[in-house]
Amino acid sequence: MKYRELGRTGVKVSSLCMGAMSFGGIADKAESARMFHRCREVGINFFDSANVYAGGRSEEVLGDLIADCRDDIVLTTKVVGRTGPDVNAGGASRRHIQIAVEESLKRLKTDRIDVYFLHNWDADTPIDESLRALDDLVRQGKILYPAVSNWSAWQTMKAQGIAQSQGLARIECLQPMYNLVKRQAEVEILPMAASERIGVIPYSPLGGGLLTGKYAWDEIPTTGRLAENENYSVRYGVPDYYRTAADLAAHARERGLHPATLAVAWVMAHPAVTAPIIGARDLKQLEASLAALDVDMTDEWYAQIAALSPTPPPAHDRLEERAT
Repeated sequence: MKYRELGRTGVKVSSLCMGAMSFGGIADKAESARMFHRCREVGINFFDSANVYAGGRSEEVLGDLIADCRDDIVLTTKVVGRTGPDVNAGGASRRHIQIAVEESLKRLKTDRIDVYFLHNWDADTPIDESLRALDDLVRQGKILYPAVSNWSAWQTMKAQGIAQSQGLARIECLQPMYNLVKRQAEVEILPMAASERIGVIPYSPLGGGLLTGKYAWDEIPTTGRLAENENYSVRYGVPDYYRTAADLAAHARERGLHPATLAVAWVMAHPAVTAPIIGARDLKQLEASLAALDVDMTDEWYAQIAALSPTPPPAHDRLEERAT
Protein backbone atom coordinates (compact mmCIF):
# COMPACT_ATOMS: atom_id res chain seq x y z
CA MET A 1 0.00 0.00 0.00
CA LYS A 2 1.20 3.48 -0.85
CA TYR A 3 0.32 6.22 1.60
CA ARG A 4 -0.14 9.85 0.71
CA GLU A 5 -0.27 13.02 2.77
CA LEU A 6 -3.74 14.46 3.16
CA GLY A 7 -3.17 17.98 1.89
CA ARG A 8 -0.91 19.85 4.29
CA THR A 9 -2.23 18.13 7.45
CA GLY A 10 0.73 15.78 7.82
CA VAL A 11 -1.72 12.88 8.13
CA LYS A 12 -0.86 9.91 5.91
CA VAL A 13 -3.73 8.03 4.31
CA SER A 14 -3.93 5.01 2.05
CA SER A 15 -4.14 5.72 -1.68
CA LEU A 16 -7.66 4.26 -1.67
CA CYS A 17 -10.43 5.29 0.72
CA MET A 18 -13.20 2.82 1.48
CA GLY A 19 -16.64 4.35 1.29
CA ALA A 20 -19.11 2.91 3.77
CA MET A 21 -22.28 4.07 2.01
CA SER A 22 -23.37 0.44 1.53
CA PHE A 23 -22.66 -0.55 5.15
CA GLY A 24 -25.87 -1.35 6.99
CA GLY A 25 -27.84 -0.88 3.77
CA ILE A 26 -27.37 -3.01 0.66
CA ALA A 27 -24.50 -4.69 2.53
CA ASP A 28 -25.63 -6.26 5.78
CA LYS A 29 -23.47 -6.22 8.88
CA ALA A 30 -21.71 -9.49 8.05
CA GLU A 31 -20.87 -8.46 4.46
CA SER A 32 -19.79 -5.03 5.66
CA ALA A 33 -17.41 -6.71 8.09
CA ARG A 34 -15.94 -8.87 5.34
CA MET A 35 -15.29 -5.82 3.18
CA PHE A 36 -13.86 -3.83 6.07
CA HIS A 37 -11.43 -6.56 7.07
CA ARG A 38 -10.36 -7.10 3.46
CA CYS A 39 -9.59 -3.39 3.21
CA ARG A 40 -7.56 -3.51 6.38
CA GLU A 41 -5.75 -6.58 5.07
CA VAL A 42 -4.45 -4.67 2.04
CA GLY A 43 -3.49 -1.66 4.16
CA ILE A 44 -6.41 0.74 3.79
CA ASN A 45 -6.59 3.05 6.79
CA PHE A 46 -9.06 5.60 5.36
CA PHE A 47 -12.84 5.14 5.72
CA ASP A 48 -15.61 7.52 4.65
CA SER A 49 -19.22 7.67 5.79
CA ALA A 50 -22.06 10.17 6.22
CA ASN A 51 -24.83 10.65 8.74
CA VAL A 52 -27.45 10.09 6.03
CA TYR A 53 -26.08 6.81 4.65
CA ALA A 54 -28.55 4.00 5.31
CA GLY A 55 -30.39 6.30 7.70
CA GLY A 56 -27.43 6.38 10.09
CA ARG A 57 -26.80 2.63 10.00
CA SER A 58 -23.59 3.11 8.00
CA GLU A 59 -22.04 5.03 10.88
CA GLU A 60 -23.29 2.47 13.41
CA VAL A 61 -21.84 -0.49 11.53
CA LEU A 62 -18.57 1.32 10.82
CA GLY A 63 -18.33 2.34 14.46
CA ASP A 64 -18.52 -1.29 15.54
CA LEU A 65 -15.91 -2.32 13.00
CA ILE A 66 -13.32 0.27 14.00
CA ALA A 67 -13.74 -0.25 17.73
CA ASP A 68 -10.53 -2.24 18.19
CA CYS A 69 -8.41 -0.21 15.75
CA ARG A 70 -9.76 3.32 16.08
CA ASP A 71 -6.38 4.99 16.44
CA ASP A 72 -5.15 3.32 13.26
CA ILE A 73 -8.10 4.62 11.20
CA VAL A 74 -8.55 7.99 9.52
CA LEU A 75 -12.30 8.46 9.77
CA THR A 76 -14.60 10.82 7.90
CA THR A 77 -18.28 11.54 8.01
CA LYS A 78 -20.60 14.33 6.90
CA VAL A 79 -23.32 16.79 7.89
CA VAL A 80 -25.91 18.93 6.03
CA GLY A 81 -28.16 16.18 4.64
CA ARG A 82 -31.66 15.90 6.07
CA THR A 83 -31.84 13.47 8.99
CA GLY A 84 -35.48 13.77 10.05
CA PRO A 85 -38.82 15.50 9.50
CA ASP A 86 -38.11 18.52 11.69
CA VAL A 87 -37.70 21.76 9.77
CA ASN A 88 -34.20 22.22 11.22
CA ALA A 89 -33.01 18.61 10.76
CA GLY A 90 -30.65 19.51 7.93
CA GLY A 91 -28.43 22.24 6.57
CA ALA A 92 -25.16 23.83 7.66
CA SER A 93 -26.42 26.02 10.49
CA ARG A 94 -24.50 26.07 13.75
CA ARG A 95 -27.54 24.49 15.42
CA HIS A 96 -27.76 21.54 13.08
CA ILE A 97 -24.01 20.97 12.94
CA GLN A 98 -23.81 20.86 16.74
CA ILE A 99 -26.67 18.37 17.02
CA ALA A 100 -25.51 16.24 14.10
CA VAL A 101 -21.90 15.87 15.23
CA GLU A 102 -22.99 14.55 18.62
CA GLU A 103 -25.26 12.01 16.94
CA SER A 104 -22.48 10.90 14.60
CA LEU A 105 -20.01 10.53 17.46
CA LYS A 106 -22.46 8.28 19.27
CA ARG A 107 -23.13 6.11 16.23
CA LEU A 108 -19.42 5.87 15.40
CA LYS A 109 -18.59 5.16 19.04
CA THR A 110 -15.64 7.51 19.02
CA ASP A 111 -14.57 10.72 20.71
CA ARG A 112 -13.53 12.53 17.50
CA ILE A 113 -14.02 12.59 13.75
CA ASP A 114 -10.82 13.05 11.80
CA VAL A 115 -12.29 14.74 8.70
CA TYR A 116 -15.76 16.29 8.94
CA PHE A 117 -17.44 17.26 5.67
CA LEU A 118 -20.13 19.73 4.88
CA HIS A 119 -21.89 17.31 2.54
CA ASN A 120 -23.38 19.94 0.22
CA TRP A 121 -23.49 23.68 -0.27
CA ASP A 122 -26.17 25.30 1.89
CA ALA A 123 -27.29 28.51 0.17
CA ASP A 124 -29.46 29.46 3.18
CA THR A 125 -26.61 29.62 5.68
CA PRO A 126 -23.75 32.16 5.54
CA ILE A 127 -20.38 30.46 5.15
CA ASP A 128 -18.95 32.18 8.21
CA GLU A 129 -21.74 30.68 10.35
CA SER A 130 -20.79 27.17 9.24
CA LEU A 131 -17.04 27.76 9.47
CA ARG A 132 -17.31 29.17 12.98
CA ALA A 133 -19.31 26.12 14.06
CA LEU A 134 -16.69 23.79 12.56
CA ASP A 135 -13.87 25.79 14.16
CA ASP A 136 -15.54 25.45 17.55
CA LEU A 137 -15.68 21.68 17.05
CA VAL A 138 -11.98 21.66 16.17
CA ARG A 139 -11.19 23.59 19.34
CA GLN A 140 -13.31 21.14 21.34
CA GLY A 141 -11.46 18.19 19.79
CA LYS A 142 -14.63 16.67 18.38
CA ILE A 143 -13.41 17.04 14.81
CA LEU A 144 -9.84 17.49 13.60
CA TYR A 145 -10.15 18.85 10.05
CA PRO A 146 -13.06 20.65 8.35
CA ALA A 147 -13.83 19.56 4.79
CA VAL A 148 -16.41 20.09 2.05
CA SER A 149 -18.11 17.88 -0.51
CA ASN A 150 -19.88 18.93 -3.72
CA TRP A 151 -18.63 22.50 -3.48
CA SER A 152 -17.35 24.51 -6.42
CA ALA A 153 -13.89 26.05 -6.49
CA TRP A 154 -15.19 29.57 -5.89
CA GLN A 155 -17.23 28.44 -2.89
CA THR A 156 -14.21 26.69 -1.43
CA MET A 157 -11.88 29.63 -1.93
CA LYS A 158 -14.45 32.04 -0.48
CA ALA A 159 -14.52 29.82 2.60
CA GLN A 160 -10.72 29.76 2.77
CA GLY A 161 -10.60 33.55 2.60
CA ILE A 162 -13.12 33.89 5.42
CA ALA A 163 -11.28 31.29 7.51
CA GLN A 164 -7.96 33.09 7.05
CA SER A 165 -9.36 36.54 7.79
CA GLN A 166 -11.19 35.37 10.92
CA GLY A 167 -8.56 32.97 12.23
CA LEU A 168 -10.72 29.89 11.74
CA ALA A 169 -9.73 26.34 10.86
CA ARG A 170 -9.43 26.13 7.10
CA ILE A 171 -10.87 23.55 4.71
CA GLU A 172 -8.36 20.69 4.49
CA CYS A 173 -10.09 18.19 2.22
CA LEU A 174 -12.49 18.13 -0.74
CA GLN A 175 -14.82 15.41 -1.94
CA PRO A 176 -15.92 16.10 -5.53
CA MET A 177 -17.48 13.74 -8.03
CA TYR A 178 -14.81 12.60 -10.48
CA ASN A 179 -14.54 9.82 -13.02
CA LEU A 180 -13.83 9.29 -16.72
CA VAL A 181 -17.23 10.62 -17.83
CA LYS A 182 -17.54 13.30 -15.13
CA ARG A 183 -14.41 15.43 -15.48
CA GLN A 184 -15.60 18.91 -14.51
CA ALA A 185 -13.35 18.78 -11.44
CA GLU A 186 -10.34 19.06 -13.77
CA VAL A 187 -11.27 22.61 -14.74
CA GLU A 188 -10.90 24.41 -11.41
CA ILE A 189 -11.37 22.11 -8.40
CA LEU A 190 -8.33 19.87 -8.88
CA PRO A 191 -5.94 22.70 -9.91
CA MET A 192 -7.14 24.73 -6.93
CA ALA A 193 -6.58 21.81 -4.57
CA ALA A 194 -3.06 21.25 -5.89
CA SER A 195 -2.23 24.95 -5.58
CA GLU A 196 -3.62 25.29 -2.06
CA ARG A 197 -2.44 21.88 -0.80
CA ILE A 198 -5.93 20.61 -0.05
CA GLY A 199 -6.57 16.87 0.08
CA VAL A 200 -8.93 15.43 -2.53
CA ILE A 201 -10.91 12.21 -2.12
CA PRO A 202 -13.23 11.99 -5.13
CA TYR A 203 -16.33 9.85 -5.04
CA SER A 204 -17.95 7.75 -7.76
CA PRO A 205 -14.80 6.70 -9.66
CA LEU A 206 -16.92 3.97 -11.27
CA GLY A 207 -19.63 6.38 -12.38
CA GLY A 208 -22.34 4.70 -10.35
CA GLY A 209 -21.45 1.36 -11.96
CA LEU A 210 -21.42 2.71 -15.51
CA LEU A 211 -17.67 2.12 -15.86
CA THR A 212 -17.69 -1.50 -14.68
CA GLY A 213 -18.07 -2.99 -18.16
CA LYS A 214 -21.67 -4.10 -17.76
CA TYR A 215 -23.25 -1.84 -20.37
CA ALA A 216 -23.25 -1.76 -24.17
CA TRP A 217 -22.54 1.58 -25.82
CA ASP A 218 -25.88 1.68 -27.67
CA GLU A 219 -28.21 0.51 -24.92
CA ILE A 220 -29.09 2.67 -21.93
CA PRO A 221 -30.37 0.29 -19.21
CA THR A 222 -34.03 0.11 -18.22
CA THR A 223 -33.39 -1.71 -14.93
CA GLY A 224 -30.84 -1.37 -12.14
CA ARG A 225 -29.52 1.66 -10.29
CA LEU A 226 -28.69 3.70 -13.40
CA ALA A 227 -32.30 3.42 -14.53
CA GLU A 228 -34.26 3.22 -11.28
CA ASN A 229 -32.42 5.76 -9.12
CA GLU A 230 -33.52 9.22 -10.24
CA ASN A 231 -30.24 10.88 -9.29
CA TYR A 232 -28.16 8.35 -11.17
CA SER A 233 -30.41 8.27 -14.22
CA VAL A 234 -30.07 12.05 -14.56
CA ARG A 235 -26.37 12.05 -13.76
CA TYR A 236 -25.40 9.26 -16.15
CA GLY A 237 -28.22 9.18 -18.68
CA VAL A 238 -26.15 10.71 -21.48
CA PRO A 239 -25.76 8.32 -24.46
CA ASP A 240 -22.15 9.38 -25.10
CA TYR A 241 -21.23 8.26 -21.59
CA TYR A 242 -22.13 4.69 -22.56
CA ARG A 243 -19.85 4.85 -25.56
CA THR A 244 -17.00 5.99 -23.32
CA ALA A 245 -17.79 3.18 -20.87
CA ALA A 246 -17.74 0.60 -23.66
CA ASP A 247 -14.46 1.95 -24.99
CA LEU A 248 -12.93 1.81 -21.51
CA ALA A 249 -14.12 -1.77 -21.07
CA ALA A 250 -12.55 -2.80 -24.39
CA HIS A 251 -9.29 -1.06 -23.49
CA ALA A 252 -9.22 -2.72 -20.06
CA ARG A 253 -9.80 -6.18 -21.46
CA GLU A 254 -7.00 -5.71 -23.98
CA ARG A 255 -4.78 -5.15 -20.96
CA GLY A 256 -6.20 -8.13 -19.09
CA LEU A 257 -7.87 -5.93 -16.48
CA HIS A 258 -11.37 -5.56 -15.13
CA PRO A 259 -12.87 -2.26 -16.38
CA ALA A 260 -13.58 -1.20 -12.79
CA THR A 261 -9.93 -1.69 -11.90
CA LEU A 262 -8.82 0.60 -14.69
CA ALA A 263 -11.50 3.21 -13.93
CA VAL A 264 -10.31 3.49 -10.33
CA ALA A 265 -6.62 3.42 -11.29
CA TRP A 266 -7.16 6.29 -13.74
CA VAL A 267 -8.72 8.52 -11.08
CA MET A 268 -6.04 7.53 -8.58
CA ALA A 269 -3.31 8.58 -11.03
CA HIS A 270 -4.36 12.23 -11.20
CA PRO A 271 -1.63 14.19 -9.37
CA ALA A 272 -4.12 16.25 -7.36
CA VAL A 273 -6.06 13.22 -6.11
CA THR A 274 -5.19 11.92 -2.67
CA ALA A 275 -7.37 8.81 -2.66
CA PRO A 276 -10.46 7.83 -4.67
CA ILE A 277 -13.37 6.60 -2.59
CA ILE A 278 -14.29 3.07 -3.58
CA GLY A 279 -17.46 1.27 -2.59
CA ALA A 280 -19.18 -2.05 -3.14
CA ARG A 281 -22.22 -4.10 -2.26
CA ASP A 282 -20.14 -7.21 -1.50
CA LEU A 283 -16.61 -8.55 -1.27
CA LYS A 284 -16.56 -9.90 -4.82
CA GLN A 285 -17.44 -6.50 -6.24
CA LEU A 286 -14.88 -4.82 -4.00
CA GLU A 287 -11.97 -6.88 -5.30
CA ALA A 288 -12.05 -5.24 -8.75
CA SER A 289 -11.53 -1.80 -7.19
CA LEU A 290 -8.83 -3.02 -4.81
CA ALA A 291 -6.92 -4.40 -7.80
CA ALA A 292 -6.26 -0.79 -8.85
CA LEU A 293 -3.53 -0.77 -6.21
CA ASP A 294 -1.48 -3.04 -8.46
CA VAL A 295 -1.83 -0.94 -11.63
CA ASP A 296 1.27 1.00 -12.61
CA MET A 297 -0.31 3.89 -14.52
CA THR A 298 2.19 5.71 -16.75
CA ASP A 299 1.62 9.21 -18.06
CA GLU A 300 1.21 7.86 -21.59
CA TRP A 301 -1.33 5.27 -20.51
CA TYR A 302 -3.21 7.87 -18.47
CA ALA A 303 -3.46 10.08 -21.56
CA GLN A 304 -4.73 7.18 -23.68
CA ILE A 305 -7.57 6.56 -21.24
CA ALA A 306 -8.32 10.28 -20.90
CA ALA A 307 -8.70 10.45 -24.69
CA LEU A 308 -11.71 8.12 -24.44
CA SER A 309 -13.83 11.01 -23.15
CA PRO A 310 -13.98 14.74 -23.93
CA THR A 311 -11.63 16.97 -21.98
CA PRO A 312 -13.69 19.78 -20.43
CA PRO A 313 -12.89 23.28 -21.74
CA PRO A 314 -10.80 25.57 -19.53
CA ALA A 315 -12.58 27.87 -17.11
CA HIS A 316 -11.81 30.96 -19.20
CA ASP A 317 -12.84 29.34 -22.54
CA ARG A 318 -9.57 30.25 -24.29
CA LEU A 319 -9.38 26.91 -26.07
CA GLU A 320 -6.32 27.94 -28.06
CA GLU A 321 -4.29 28.12 -24.83
CA ARG A 322 -5.08 24.51 -24.00
CA ALA A 323 -3.49 23.42 -27.28
CA THR A 324 -0.17 25.13 -26.57
